[in-house]
Amino acid sequence: MKSFKELGLNENIINGLNKQGIETPTEIQSLSISDILDGRDVIGEAHTGSGKTLAFLAPLFQKIDETKREMQVLILVPTHELVMQINNQIKLLSTNSEKAVTSLNIIGDVNIDKQIKKLKEIKPHIIVGTPGRVLDLMNKKKIASHQIKTIVIDEGDNLLDNTSSNFVKDIVKKTMRDRQLLIFSATISNKTLSTSKELMKDPIIYKNKQQVSLNPNIEHYYIEVDQREKVEVLRKLLSAVNPEKALVFVNKSFDINIVKDKLNYHNKSAFAMHNRLTKEQRQNALESFRNGKINILISSDMTARGLDIDNITHIINLDFPKNSEEYLHRAGRTARGNNCGTTISLVTQKEKGAIRIYERDFKIKIQKKNLSYGKLI
Repeated sequence: MKSFKELGLNENIINGLNKQGIETPTEIQSLSISDILDGRDVIGEAHTGSGKTLAFLAPLFQKIDETKREMQVLILVPTHELVMQINNQIKLLSTNSEKAVTSLNIIGDVNIDKQIKKLKEIKPHIIVGTPGRVLDLMNKKKIASHQIKTIVIDEGDNLLDNTSSNFVKDIVKKTMRDRQLLIFSATISNKTLSTSKELMKDPIIYKNKQQVSLNPNIEHYYIEVDQREKVEVLRKLLSAVNPEKALVFVNKSFDINIVKDKLNYHNKSAFAMHNRLTKEQRQNALESFRNGKINILISSDMTARGLDIDNITHIINLDFPKNSEEYLHRAGRTARGNNCGTTISLVTQKEKGAIRIYERDFKIKIQKKNLSYGKLI
């Protein structure tokens, strides 16, 4: 595998990476950095924890002309949390590489006039934002779309495969034809690939060729329950396993606040993540979860996008994942590094068939468990 220097990164950027403890490129970094430096359009499939954020940030940092106080890079992501995480990585790389790259977060649920004022004051080199608000500001002529040299669409499988796709397409169409477009995602469906190609110029495509796998340090269990009993079983399960840090996933069959209220009523320290929270509420909740003041976080797959939290001991699927992708994304949030973790799914009779599919896809065993006398057996 080539070194960062052989891939074309300069000494300042390499030093910036080294200061973060990053000395050798990951697979997605070694595949994509040179092409990004060369200005090629790239579609990159890379799983969580693969270093995909730095796969595009490092070469783009090198390409940015920090002497020009104008926007040069636009990064589009689906959630507020991912906006914050990428912006934090930008600040870290800017400090460590001693390159004065400025950035600004653009998200919904924030006063748009304040954002317009900051755009004028900071004149950021990079904007990291959610598509809806970015498009609003473009339509108001507050973001100079003709200045954008590169657009990054992160979590492309999400942004190009739902209602956000029209926003993204409109944003891309407002930029110059010679701009560079980069699309990264944990998984790339055929639909996402087709949409991506419509927006790009002869893209280079890096599909993950490795067998998708889950950390062998994860134990996988399921409990068979009736749909109407799931919340009560969840309460008993949490009492039985007493998790240090649990992430509970729901789809749409439950009101997330009702689940939270029931758990809190029974003295469980739980918080519900949803799109109606303010930016401050989200940040406070995540900080409380990280430092242990809250040990149960309830979320949908959408609101969990971009959450980067270490030491999650338990993943609990109150609603069973709809497909293998979802199971992978959820279970992969525990047992990071050399840690161990547990994934427990509450499964109805109708959902049981999917267990065998996930066992086959990931070469795992999902063991049946029961709750008896306050214990998981």
